[in-house]
Amino acid sequence: MIQPLAYIHPEAKIAQNVVIEPFAIIHKDVEIAEGTWIGSHAVINEGARIGRNCKIYPGAVISSTPQDLKFKNEYTLTVIGDNTTIREYATISRGTEEHWKTEIGANCLIMAYAHIAHDCRIGNNCLVINNVQMAGHVHMGDWAIIGGSSSVHQWVKIGAHAMISGGSLVRKDVPPFTKAAREPLSYTGINSIGLRRRGFDNDQINQVQEIYRYIYLRGLNNAEALTQIELELPPSDERDDIVNFIRSSERGIMKGPASSSSDRD
Repeated sequence: MIQPLAYIHPEAKIAQNVVIEPFAIIHKDVEIAEGTWIGSHAVINEGARIGRNCKIYPGAVISSTPQDLKFKNEYTLTVIGDNTTIREYATISRGTEEHWKTEIGANCLIMAYAHIAHDCRIGNNCLVINNVQMAGHVHMGDWAIIGGSSSVHQWVKIGAHAMISGGSLVRKDVPPFTKAAREPLSYTGINSIGLRRRGFDNDQINQVQEIYRYIYLRGLNNAEALTQIELELPPSDERDDIVNFIRSSERGIMKGPASSSSDRD
C-alpha cells in the first residue's frame, strides 16, 4: 500500500493498511494509524500523530516548524484525530512550549490552502473552509465553522456550534451557538439551523436565543447580563456553556448587532 516512489523514514511508524501515494514524504517520529490515505506530494514532518481513516490530500504540509520567533526547536507534536480530512496545500504547524502540541479533533474537514498555526486546538466535527488563516493559540469548539478566506487573530476562542461568515476578520472571541458576520465582526443571531441538524430541540434553541437577548439586545454590559441570566433563566448545559465562555474570555467577545457600522448607516 506504500508506493515505491514515496519517501518513508525508517523510524516512522506506519500501520499496515495505510496508503501512501508516490512522492509523499514521511519524516522520522511520525505515527500514522490504520486506514489513512496520504496523497502525492504531501509532507508529514516530525512530531505528527495522525489518527485512523484520515485523508491527507496532495501538497498538504503537516507538523511543520512553527512560524514563531520564540520557538527554540523544543520537542512538540501535531495531533490529528480519526476520520479527519485535510485538503490540498493546507498547512498545519506543530506546537511550541506554550502548549506542546497543535490539536485537531476527529471528523474535521480542513479545506484547501487553510493554515492552522502552532498550539491551535480544534474540536471535533469542525469545518475550516478554503484559505482560512488561523494564527497561533486559537481554540475552536466542537461543530464550529469558519467561512472561507477568514483570518483569525492569535488567542481567539470560537465557541462550539458557532458559524463565522466567509471573509471575516476574527479579532474577538465568538461565543457558542452564534452566527458572526460583518465588519467589525458582530453577532447576527444564533446558529439555529445548525443546532436543529445536530438534534437540539425547540426548547433548547429558544433558551439559547433568550440568553443572547440578554447579552446583546437589552443594553446590559456583560457582567450585568450574565448575572441576570443566572438569576432569571433555568440552568442547562447550554446556559452554563455560554456563561462560562463569556466569563473566561480574555480578549472580550464580538460586538452586538447595534454596534456594527451597517446597523448605524
